[in-house]
Amino acid sequence: MTIRILVADDHPIFRDGLVTSLEETGEFRVVATASSADEAVRLADQKRPDIALLDMSMPGGGLNAVKRVAAAGTAGQVAMLTVSEKDENVATALRNGAIAYILKGVSARELRSVLKGVARGEAHISPELASKVLTFMSSSGPAQIASPLDDLTKREEDILKLVAQGLSNKEAAAALNLQEKTVKHYMTTIMGKLHARNRVEAALIAHKAWGSDDDGGA
Repeated sequence: MTIRILVADDHPIFRDGLVTSLEETGEFRVVATASSADEAVRLADQKRPDIALLDMSMPGGGLNAVKRVAAAGTAGQVAMLTVSEKDENVATALRNGAIAYILKGVSARELRSVLKGVARGEAHISPELASKVLTFMSSSGPAQIASPLDDLTKREEDILKLVAQGLSNKEAAAALNLQEKTVKHYMTTIMGKLHARNRVEAALIAHKAWGSDDDGGA
């Protein structure tokens, strides 16, 4: 199944190269391109892409575009592709509804791999950025999201620990000798209990509560 994608970036040369890189394997079809936040929001509403891939620094602001597209539900998933490694930008993008935060230094092959996961609902953030965001959120005052980890069952804890380590549903299922669909069901329950919008937020909550203690927890 071809993944339909909206690309928003205000640099024409980069945008054109990105479109070519995405479409060259036939796995993606770019249904629209935009150069500003307003245009991205309008085209997402018109085209209803599987993924809206948004730049941070385009006119109108990428964070603004993320918030508006996510709130409107006009894209299956929203992802950021940017050069910005600022802690506050990463944290705000995730809070605004982005499921992935991808740095522009990735290869075309890695980007396609990440976006195929995003289309399946899998969150993505590099370990380096995840650590920076955790530090930023921990030093920014009271947590914005409740984290009732005590409500998790032992099985839910085990799954969340693996997800917090960066494992996909499939990898977590293999590690625990479960079916992938079972892990997906557990993750839905876990995110509900933690009031997390996505896997990234759930993982950050786990990191903050349990730190690097593999046995950690409630």
